[in-house]
Amino acid sequence: MADRISDPIGRLMGLRYKSHPWHGVHIGDEAPKELTAFIEVVSTDTVKYEIDKDSGYLRIDRPQKFSNVVPALYGFIPQTFCGKKIGDYCSKKTGRAGIMGDGDPIDICVLTEKNIAHGDLLVNARPIGGFRMIDGKQADDKIIAVLRNDTVYGEMKDISDVPGIVIKRLEHYFLTYKDMPGQESDTEITATYGAEEALEVIQASIDDYNHKFANLGTLLP
Repeated sequence: MADRISDPIGRLMGLRYKSHPWHGVHIGDEAPKELTAFIEVVSTDTVKYEIDKDSGYLRIDRPQKFSNVVPALYGFIPQTFCGKKIGDYCSKKTGRAGIMGDGDPIDICVLTEKNIAHGDLLVNARPIGGFRMIDGKQADDKIIAVLRNDTVYGEMKDISDVPGIVIKRLEHYFLTYKDMPGQESDTEITATYGAEEALEVIQASIDDYNHKFANLGTLLP
């Protein structure tokens, strides 16, 4: 069933236009326990793609400067926003004042044993944990999820079920993927959390989205 935002968009546009992945795709009736994720980048990509917020199409963000590639499907959760609640939650957990959300939909990595050829697609995912990541003074959490019904990862319930080397690879990627020669990185992972906290973080991002875009649904018939 579509929600109050994506349903009127669908009725207005019909099948003639592509729905915006951030606003026009339903997060899912069971969210945050099970949800839809939009995948921007897969593990074979040597170019970092990112959603263009205005058009909804993928844009080349930058070529990867080094040989590291993301060891999972990587994208964001539709109809989420990292705003005040996300910033306040991070401040509370870290004891650091003045942290803000980064103003983007919340990021998600989806673990699967399958080789997916390209991004720009939707997957059904179940969150099992996340990284509390801070970039400068901005909260930039990374939710870790498993692909629903995946042969290897599908039965895992919590990040503690995932082999440690997989988590270390993900940590290494996120701590280095913005590195530029001659520049110091201001990115850190302050904690790795489990499924219960991941659901709290996602719910906070849903609340931030509903506050930020409270009038979006009323603009459509």
